[in-house]
Amino acid sequence: MSGTLFIVAAPSGAGKTSLVHALLEREPGISLSVSYTSRLPRPGEVDGRHYHFVSRGVFERMAAADVFYEYANVHGDLKGTARTAVEPLLAQGRDVLLEIDWQGAQQIRAKLADGSRADCVGTDSISVFILPPSRAELERRLRARASDKAEAIARRLVDSRQEIAHAGDFDFIVVNDQFADALADLRAIVQCQRLRRKAQLGRHAGLIDDLLKAD
Repeated sequence: MSGTLFIVAAPSGAGKTSLVHALLEREPGISLSVSYTSRLPRPGEVDGRHYHFVSRGVFERMAAADVFYEYANVHGDLKGTARTAVEPLLAQGRDVLLEIDWQGAQQIRAKLADGSRADCVGTDSISVFILPPSRAELERRLRARASDKAEAIARRLVDSRQEIAHAGDFDFIVVNDQFADALADLRAIVQCQRLRRKAQLGRHAGLIDDLLKAD
C-alpha cells in the first residue's frame, strides 16, 4: 500500500513552517521532504535541514534533468522537491509531507490525476492551506521575523493575495489564529486520513483475514 502525500501550503508569514514542525514532533510516522531552493540561507537556517541550498544554475540544471517531483518560482526564488525524497518513501507505504506553495500543489494534483503515470499509482494526497487570521496579522508576523528586507516583505504581502486566491483548490483550510487550535486541526486531518477505509484495510489486512476465518 502506498503512503499518503500530505501537502501543506500557505502565504509567507502564515505560520506554516512552525505548524509543520510541531505536527511532525507529534506524528512521527510522517517524513518531511526537505525542498531545494535557489535563494540564500536566512540567519539560523541550516543546509539539508531547512532547505537544500543550491545556486540558480544548479537548480535549473536539476529541473532540466527531471530531478524534481514539483518545482516553482516562489517570490522570485526557485523551490522544488526532489523525486528521490518522495517516491521511494511512498512506495514503502510511508507518509510524506511536502511544505510547498500553491503552484507545486497544483503540479502534484495534475500528476496524481494522470492515470498513465506508474509512479503515482495508489498514491493518495491530502492538501491543506494555512490562512492567517487577518492581513494586519500577516504583515506583523512577516516583520517580526526580521529576516527579510522591507522590499521583500512588501513583495510577499502583494504575492499573498494570489496565493490566498488558490485556497479553494485545497482539501482543507486551517486558520492559524491560535497556534494550539491550528495544530489540533492539522492533527485531526492526519488522523482522519489514517482512519479512512483504504488505509485501514491495508494496515489491518491480517486482522481482517483472521476475523473472517471459519471456526
